[in-house]
Amino acid sequence: MCGIVGIVGTEVPRQRIERMTDLLSHRGPDDRGVWTAPGVALGHRRLSILDLSSAGRQPMSHAGRTLVYNGEIYNFRQLAGDLGQELISSSDTEVLLRLLARDGLACLDRLVGMFAFGLWDDRRRSLWLGRDRLGIKPLYYRQLPPGGIAFASEIEPLLELGRPEIDTSSLRDFFTYKYVPTPKSIYRGIYKLPPGHTLIFRPDDGSKPEIECWWTPEASSALDRPDEALERLESLLAEVVPAHTLADVPYGVFLSGGIDSTTLAANLDRPRTFTLGFDVRSHDEAGDARRVAEHFGACHHEEPAASVDLEEAVERIPVIYGEPFADHGAWPVYMISRAARRQVKVALAGEGGDELFAGYHWYDKWPRFRSTPLNRLLARWVPPLTASGRSLQRRAATGLERYAMFLGPFTLAQKRAFLSPDLMADDYDDLWHFRRFWRQDLPALKRLQWADIHTYLVDDMLTKLDRASMAVSLEARPPLLDHRLVEFALALDPTLLRDERQGKLLLRRHLAPRVPPEILTRRKVGFSMPVRRWAGAHPDLFAGAVGRLADRGILRRRRLPRLNNEQTWSLLILDSWLRQTGAL
Repeated sequence: MCGIVGIVGTEVPRQRIERMTDLLSHRGPDDRGVWTAPGVALGHRRLSILDLSSAGRQPMSHAGRTLVYNGEIYNFRQLAGDLGQELISSSDTEVLLRLLARDGLACLDRLVGMFAFGLWDDRRRSLWLGRDRLGIKPLYYRQLPPGGIAFASEIEPLLELGRPEIDTSSLRDFFTYKYVPTPKSIYRGIYKLPPGHTLIFRPDDGSKPEIECWWTPEASSALDRPDEALERLESLLAEVVPAHTLADVPYGVFLSGGIDSTTLAANLDRPRTFTLGFDVRSHDEAGDARRVAEHFGACHHEEPAASVDLEEAVERIPVIYGEPFADHGAWPVYMISRAARRQVKVALAGEGGDELFAGYHWYDKWPRFRSTPLNRLLARWVPPLTASGRSLQRRAATGLERYAMFLGPFTLAQKRAFLSPDLMADDYDDLWHFRRFWRQDLPALKRLQWADIHTYLVDDMLTKLDRASMAVSLEARPPLLDHRLVEFALALDPTLLRDERQGKLLLRRHLAPRVPPEILTRRKVGFSMPVRRWAGAHPDLFAGAVGRLADRGILRRRRLPRLNNEQTWSLLILDSWLRQTGAL
């Protein structure tokens, strides 16, 4: 919906907050607003979705409080009725502002939607920051000497206040996770506010920001009756999916033909749908998406990606994400967002289905693999950077270490083999982020579900969706991550998540009477690119990246064996980010 920035506790020229605000013009090309008071400056870029009139402009003030906000609150009309106050707009922004003024941060429990906001309360002389339960909308902050704080929807505006040094531990994290995990960023002193958290800062008393968690879901296996679970799921989907179409502008649906996006299409009335077609059969889902669209009578649009400019992708991704980010599905999401934006301002996406309903391949493979003495012996002898070496390392590992090998681009043995010794300090816990959410008390499938929702979903899938879509001024919404669906999925017994053959059992049962059988039995493809194949057609591009990374002291060698898609992409993206920022 928008981009927000703010500085509290220090005086800045109005021109600076205006520059910071305009760095987010891609998030909100329709309007700009800046509000200042002694020691406070707030900025907002607007993508007009609800109440297209000037009454919805931000920053918005009421009763000594001023709000900048990014997101959508799908139950705002109900909340407006409960307020019992006369409103001057028909926007969710005003409803949020008045709720915060009346109830404080306690009102967040009543919100259904995605949001990140900053509110300056002049009466209390305090700044409130808040982020939605799942972290669908981003929010960064940094403290400013001697006693200030700045926040923004993305990193780039915060760099207007000075570019900090790279956090080398975050650089190492990038090779472990393919992203920089929350609450860290690639820069020292710039942080991500965690999902489901608030931050309160009082500039006058010299105290540090107070960060608190306001939403903590529960994991259980309380729902174990299939018919009851299916009935509850269908009731939730019938309410949630249409609610996410709330807009005063046209909307569409990203459609792959997979279970998640098909679920969205099945719960809407003949929506516009958009899909991307690749010239590599193993990555192409266009035919499946076309069949689903025809089945539901959707107005379907297909974007060919046969002529992807790899060099353009490598150059653009670091600009879009602001820090190293190596999910190679980022560019396809950008491309489909760009295609959809020609016709709509809002797009529904199927993110969350795999995490909630055990759809990823590691839900099948992680519990089945057993570490054996032979695997452990072979893992020590086979060269670690080879495909067989990685496979043996995964089979030799157990528990959390094995889980990390499914999700990250490089294993610990691989990093030791090719990263600079200076980057590989022995006392660093590479798995600190996964470890925080690894629940030994949960059954195997529930343990993976919990870890995915709190790590991979937040810092990879939702970051990818937000930046790629907002780069072209498109608001992407993931209905399956409505918190009521998340809480429902976390209460499911493992037997309702997957059987020995496949996951998403309840979603499949929901779709079974609604779609042809072949839609339910298609292989899972995933939204990604054939990077290695395309990079093979540009050998100088990859060789140049590896050489420069070696020159910077990140890699210990200038030649590497053949890497897989995400490993190749990780090195290309890191090199591009470093070249463009001059950070090292």
